[in-house]
Amino acid sequence: MATRTSESRLPDPGSVLRAIGFVVLVNVVGGVPGILSSPDSAWFRSLEKPAFYPPELAFPVAWTLLFVLMGLALWLVWRSDADGRRLAIGLFALQMVFNVAWTPAFFSLEAPLVGLAVILILWVLVAATIGSFRRVDRRAAALLVPYIAWVTFAAVLNFEIWRLNA
Repeated sequence: MATRTSESRLPDPGSVLRAIGFVVLVNVVGGVPGILSSPDSAWFRSLEKPAFYPPELAFPVAWTLLFVLMGLALWLVWRSDADGRRLAIGLFALQMVFNVAWTPAFFSLEAPLVGLAVILILWVLVAATIGSFRRVDRRAAALLVPYIAWVTFAAVLNFEIWRLNA
């Protein structure tokens, strides 16, 4: 039986750079709405929030980590030649559209109910993306599980903010 050297286990530099590129791309795309609109407004500060509303620092930390995982998942699917790859990438792109749309829907429009509609569609699309990623690369699907968990929490939070302030 042949033994592997530690050198053979190291990924090639080009592959590492491409993975980093996917991570950076997803972080940039995902971060743009936060530059255009944010919770730092008199309107948002005036809203009643549920007792389980996390500290403000939780949001950029959670989203940065999630975007890293999403970028790695997308990279794994992108480099695969498995059936269903194109569908999986298309669903990922579509769910990112709704991910990016939530911030302006909620904060810029000052419309928690519109934000709730967007995030519910996002949840369905993330679930579909996980299913399609699973058919291509199970590791990629697993990397999206924290994302759907966070979107679930965010949807409950969005609902509660709407309910408390309707």
